[in-house]
Amino acid sequence: MADVARLAGVSSQTVSRVANGQSGVVESTREQVLAAMRELGYRPNSAARSLRYGRFNTIGVILFGLSSTGNSRTVEAIATHAAAEGYAITLIPVGAPTQDNVLGAFTRMGELAVDGVILIIEVHLLDATAVALPPGVHVVVVDSDAGDRYPVVDTDQADGTRQAVRHLIGLGHRTVHHVAGPAESFAAERRAGAWRATLEEAGLPIPEIERGDWSADSGHRAGLRLAADPSCTAIFAANDQMALGVLRALHESGRRVPADVSVVGFDDIADASAYLPPLTTVHQDFAEVGRRCVRLLLDQIHDGPAAPGTDLVPTTLTVRDSTAAPGLTGGRTLA
Repeated sequence: MADVARLAGVSSQTVSRVANGQSGVVESTREQVLAAMRELGYRPNSAARSLRYGRFNTIGVILFGLSSTGNSRTVEAIATHAAAEGYAITLIPVGAPTQDNVLGAFTRMGELAVDGVILIIEVHLLDATAVALPPGVHVVVVDSDAGDRYPVVDTDQADGTRQAVRHLIGLGHRTVHHVAGPAESFAAERRAGAWRATLEEAGLPIPEIERGDWSADSGHRAGLRLAADPSCTAIFAANDQMALGVLRALHESGRRVPADVSVVGFDDIADASAYLPPLTTVHQDFAEVGRRCVRLLLDQIHDGPAAPGTDLVPTTLTVRDSTAAPGLTGGRTLA
């Protein structure tokens, strides 16, 4: 810094203000200092600056698996919005959601020096009384039922499901079969519960759930079983990947979509409109989830801990060609 000051003909304090992005420096002087930095190859020491100001401008993200659409798109959105706020992210994937692994991840986050943590976690871990997050850590939780203890951001799983099931009932289907996600998943159980409640409200029979693991292969296996049931005319799959497997199974079994069976997914992934037929599905706004996570965490970092509670991001049904009235061909496409 002293070398930069000598070359630029300014004081070390002026160099410090420029390096730390502080105001109060004449623009011509700022440019002079920056030119000297470039010439000497000087870069501010972010670690030293963090120790001085008590901020690292880094957000930790702990999650259980990047393979699911929801997790990967949420992480992407978090990274995008964190960067817009001048923050980097440090990502720690955790294989098995156990108490030791969670605490170990927080320990590693502490060693890596982060200002707060976004935790993308399944409900049953946080619901267990044996699991508690370390005190004094700024935390936002995604996709969990922990709003009574921590700030949570999630999409409105239940309302999206109600829209999907009511759409199928409104077309005239006498019931709706469900291909659910894993039983340990909060999102899967919230969607399954809303599916059941919506059928009960309509006074319609509730078929046995087909259970998948979010993959297209599991959707295909469930779809083959449902295709063998001639009374099955409508299927709600808990995500678009399983819906893709269902479409393949129906095609292999000679069941036409939507003439014989209507299919609805959940997520509205980028390729959903390219399915054959284009998939009716529930749209999740992952970008908004990421934005709210970052904003809520930064509010804690700057202003102190936030009260527990759940912030729900609305979901919307996108109707395409995979749904129709029973026995009718053709669906409706919304832009």
